[in-house]
Amino acid sequence: MENSKPFFSIVMPIYNVEKHLHQAINSLLHQTFREYEIILVDDCSPDKCPEICDDYAEKYQNVYVIHHKENQGLSYTRNTGMKVATGKYIWFMDSDDYVDSSLLEKVHFSLKKNEAEIVVIGLVEEYYDNNDKLHHNQIVCHEEKFFYTKEEVRNEIMVLEKETLYGYAWNKFYSLEYLKKIGIKFEKVTLIEDILFNVQYCMDIQSMNILDLPAYHYNKRMDNSLTAKFVPDYYELHQKRIELLYEQHKYWGICTEEKKAVLATLYARYIFSALQRNCDRRANMKSRDRLEWISNVMQKEIYKEVIPYGKGESKVMKIMMSMLKTERKTACILLGRIIYIVKNKLPMFFSKVKQKR
Repeated sequence: MENSKPFFSIVMPIYNVEKHLHQAINSLLHQTFREYEIILVDDCSPDKCPEICDDYAEKYQNVYVIHHKENQGLSYTRNTGMKVATGKYIWFMDSDDYVDSSLLEKVHFSLKKNEAEIVVIGLVEEYYDNNDKLHHNQIVCHEEKFFYTKEEVRNEIMVLEKETLYGYAWNKFYSLEYLKKIGIKFEKVTLIEDILFNVQYCMDIQSMNILDLPAYHYNKRMDNSLTAKFVPDYYELHQKRIELLYEQHKYWGICTEEKKAVLATLYARYIFSALQRNCDRRANMKSRDRLEWISNVMQKEIYKEVIPYGKGESKVMKIMMSMLKTERKTACILLGRIIYIVKNKLPMFFSKVKQKR
């Protein structure tokens, strides 16, 4: 690597994204701010990604490539990039997304105002159909705010989670010095590796910048999205997510009724999402199995801790919360079945409805 250290280290894990990789890397090379390095980590990709990465590294002095000899998964691939990063801030960008050309310049400008331990940006969710054509998009963004104390940061975290901005790693810039100081890495766990990392990283930070900047284009494709695949332990993983957030706010001494109400809404979404997944033939569940499943969920300690505080802002969420609070198990199962049918028959319509919950 060059002797002069870059301001940003951009780590991009790469696996089986040949069709989208050029767009992702080119969006970085077109940045108006130039003090950055790109670390491409090829996770033993079976397509032409390794050759594409090598081509970029040959053409550009600030592009580096690391090739794994065997597939290690997203978390370990990010960790590989983290080991060699030399920038002041590190950013983990996905290889099938792209960003606006002014992103790094605006993040850098915010850090001149407040040299924070973390910077959070907004995003544009872009939904592509089975033919890989853009169907619709949704902007997810937070108003610009700068935080200078632990207390200020901690009181904003649940707001970010409610807006779906806390759980991702790719919409955040982390202080590499602080990251090395606390010594955390990404853990190999499906679906929740990002939120687990962020909970650990943010536990004791004292400063944060949030930018009103939807500069990250998060591509949600029907053909290869992980969330569209069947994950047997989907519920257990998302219960863990709620427990992580609950324990974090307890540790901070701010697990108020208001915070529990937000957690209840999030938890309710995961429960009904799991109920619709239980209708998938790969779940191998009959009606009595689904009834036993929801009965067991309603006995969970975290369920009893947060669900009673749930409110629900939309009509659909109010119905969901009412069913859960009064433990109407059969009604919950029926709604799960309806969600399953709508999601499979009308996926684009379902994604729009989901945004409005």
